[in-house]
Amino acid sequence: MEKTRTDVILADAAGGIAGAVSAVFGHFGGGEKYLGPSRDIYIKVNGVGCEPHVYTDPEVLRETVSYFQKCGARTVYVMENCTQANFTRLVFRATGFLRVCRETGAVPVYLDETPGVPIFLEGIEAFVDISRFVYERLMEHGDDNFYLSLPKLKTHSMSQVTLSLKNQFGLIHQKSRIADHNYRIHQKFADIYRVLRPDFALVDGLIATTHGHYPTAYNAEKCVVPMNLLIGGEDPLAVDVVGAALMGFAPEDVSHLELSRAAGIGIGDPERIDIVNQPLFEARKKQLTCELLDDYPPDLAFLRGEKRCCKEGCRRNTENVVEMIYRDHGGRGGFTILMGKGIDRDAVEQVTGRVHIAGSCAIQDHGVFLEARLGKRSVTMSPGCNDLALTVYGLCRQMGVHPIRMSRVNPLHSAALLAVARLKGSSANIVPLV
Repeated sequence: MEKTRTDVILADAAGGIAGAVSAVFGHFGGGEKYLGPSRDIYIKVNGVGCEPHVYTDPEVLRETVSYFQKCGARTVYVMENCTQANFTRLVFRATGFLRVCRETGAVPVYLDETPGVPIFLEGIEAFVDISRFVYERLMEHGDDNFYLSLPKLKTHSMSQVTLSLKNQFGLIHQKSRIADHNYRIHQKFADIYRVLRPDFALVDGLIATTHGHYPTAYNAEKCVVPMNLLIGGEDPLAVDVVGAALMGFAPEDVSHLELSRAAGIGIGDPERIDIVNQPLFEARKKQLTCELLDDYPPDLAFLRGEKRCCKEGCRRNTENVVEMIYRDHGGRGGFTILMGKGIDRDAVEQVTGRVHIAGSCAIQDHGVFLEARLGKRSVTMSPGCNDLALTVYGLCRQMGVHPIRMSRVNPLHSAALLAVARLKGSSANIVPLV
């Protein structure tokens, strides 16, 4: 029988993370009830990258792993496939995830080093490659194993929020994220959630981010919001609805949540969600924004098209990377960025100097013309809707920053980790380094 209501609990972490983790699962009967026949636990962290404030807090991961080990778990797997332009083995090293795994005995799983399996997404009517590890362990044998989503509480400049539904984007390989990373991305998230739902969602709400999911260290005081709580529940959609509301977003503000609610994939109606510890919710509720600060070099020019200049794709991906390279790595301006379709041709003909063209729409309309007029060495391009590796590469060239300077790990260690990742079969779409 389909559930008509569900609980989502908020637990105060002021007294310690371990107590908050225990309180969340204790409300639902304790962690023992979730152990399947295998007694194995699969935790999907948010390990999007190495920058501060963007990934699941490693201490929340540590206490979650320890909690289930005390409940009798046999093996705890910690899995992720980080964002493009990076590779997961490096992210685990830089964030502290690897240290937590070594100290607790959990098994790190770098999903970019696993083969892919095509799955069909009904809404966007397209195939994507999901990790074979995920396919075998959580789709073919999901009843045997417990799948926990452990995202971070963040706004997102392209998807409004990034919680447990968005967290699943890391289950598919990086090359499958480039297509449809535009106005169709919300449907893509809902489609992935339709084919694979976590058994439980536990949101790391020690902090939240405003002005997007990738705040610069330079602007951390404006973008990082202390919250000091955890959010959990058995219905990930309901957990995301509560997490979004905590940051000031109604379900209808967040397209992938609304699409999932309309399709009946879990409970997304706030009237059917019982918030446990409602006073804590009211006390810490914020009004955050997913809009970027738009903090760019003053001598950087943007030419944005009137059509298909999608926030979910070439626009906000590019602008976010510009902010990061400018503020955290000393990147320069003095060039022009084109994005979207319908850019005024007269304005393009006035462009001089260096140019970056973001997205296939602008490349189709102006790429050949600008290369012929300005020379190929002056023009960089990032085709598709979100080839983040080429976006970072092109913008680093234009802004005078070598990509290897952006790593949070010693360059020699990074090179060694990359060599191992490639030997292990990593399909990560990394930035060209030469």
